[in-house]
Amino acid sequence: MERAKRSVVYVARVLLGAVLVYILGFLVFAATLPHKPASLARADAIVALTGGDARLDTAVRLLEHGAAKRLLITGVHPSITKPEIKQIAHGGPKFDCCADLDFAAEDTRENAAEATGWMKTHRFKSLILVTANYHMPRSMAEFSTDMPSVKIEPYPVEPDGVDFKAWWRNPHTVRLLHAEYAKYLASFVLNRFISQDRGLNDRRSG
Repeated sequence: MERAKRSVVYVARVLLGAVLVYILGFLVFAATLPHKPASLARADAIVALTGGDARLDTAVRLLEHGAAKRLLITGVHPSITKPEIKQIAHGGPKFDCCADLDFAAEDTRENAAEATGWMKTHRFKSLILVTANYHMPRSMAEFSTDMPSVKIEPYPVEPDGVDFKAWWRNPHTVRLLHAEYAKYLASFVLNRFISQDRGLNDRRSG
């Protein structure tokens, strides 16, 4: 009986510790969201992840200002055309010649996979990654895993209508950040442990 009680206490302490670590991690995640760079980044390519007009506007503006040679917009809905995106994002002459659309990717992991193939096709060695600030940590993790030899410059964008300065006061922002934090942790575990184990097994079998 006494042993059972000690086991219950031990499990409770472990669970409490895990919860505290999770909460602390979430607070650090929310407090350290990346900010827009002070200076204009330059690279071989720009990759923009769909999910808001602000991302597209920023990526197209960077392209038009000569920040990179080409732009890839990944995760575009199949029903959207290039002229429509040009109008939405206020594209100019460089958009016509030097912007590519990816319609295959449906999530961040697939965004990274499609962008990796595109980068290899054009033999690019550096890129500017454009996505929302809260989405940047997970995007960087996925892209860095798929492109370890590519220099990636993050260019985070703050979505319209979301207050990140006082995020704890807005239930919508708290839910948004918590959902992204959970996805970030899942991505970290998948890339750090599961993907590495799979790669090791592939090398052993090969």
